[in-house]
Amino acid sequence: MASKTIRIIGVPIDLGQDQRGVDMGPSAIRYAGLSAALKSLGYQMRDAGNLYVPVRDTLANQQQGDFLPAIQQVCQMVYEAAAQAVAAEEIPLFLGGDHSLAIGTIGGVTSSESAGVIWIDAHGDANRPQTSPSGNVHGMPLAALLGEGFSELVNVGRPGAKLAGKDVVMIGIRDLDEGERSWLRQSGIRVYSMRELDERGMSAVIREALTALEHVSRIHVSLDMDSLDPTQAPGVGTPSSGGISYREAQLLMEIIADSGKLCSADIVEINPILDHENRTARMAVELAASLFGKSIL
Repeated sequence: MASKTIRIIGVPIDLGQDQRGVDMGPSAIRYAGLSAALKSLGYQMRDAGNLYVPVRDTLANQQQGDFLPAIQQVCQMVYEAAAQAVAAEEIPLFLGGDHSLAIGTIGGVTSSESAGVIWIDAHGDANRPQTSPSGNVHGMPLAALLGEGFSELVNVGRPGAKLAGKDVVMIGIRDLDEGERSWLRQSGIRVYSMRELDERGMSAVIREALTALEHVSRIHVSLDMDSLDPTQAPGVGTPSSGGISYREAQLLMEIIADSGKLCSADIVEINPILDHENRTARMAVELAASLFGKSIL
């Protein structure tokens, strides 16, 4: 992580799921003091504002599946913004919005050089249209990045898969659909479920995960705030009990920071409408600070 400039890019997308309010996530994180927290660590901050996302009520047909063209257009803009930030030797930090934005962020970050991905989430996000119980695109980005699903999403930015299974590690998983479970088993992705975290501890898991990503020199972190236990991070649209604790999440971020490989990140799925006094966004800022190198001593 040679760059000392962080480019903040808001992506207020709420088109990939049913719950309203996640489009306000970027504002909530900014309000919680993100720029000041990272600036205090010695970074130059460049806030590029929010990318344009159409308000879902303005789209002609309100059925979830009919948002696909708009999601594709947003992800294309995200892809280009990510590629531009990397070309400028800045670290892009994307604020969501729902997790469908990762199709663009990870695609753009890998446009000129490969990267590994640490995907921190309660859910698999690995459905395809034929396996998704809901049809919600925010449950499909990982499959799209590996080349499966809607062609409009698979081919964002450049044709085909943006990642191989060996490039991805998932941490905190505890809520999978049956179609995701079978797909993940054969995907080549290393999945660390909550059971594995409970049995082995976060330190052992993330150190093993980093070893699994030794073949890459750059790492993108995609942090879905529903990976944390909802008693601590209530402001998410799809809460799942039994999640990562605040201290486990801090340790995870600190060890990733120690690797020196962080090149980019997403923080997604904060829904301020469902939060309590912006607690989840404030926690996101604290975790971002640890990811970018804040330490106790």
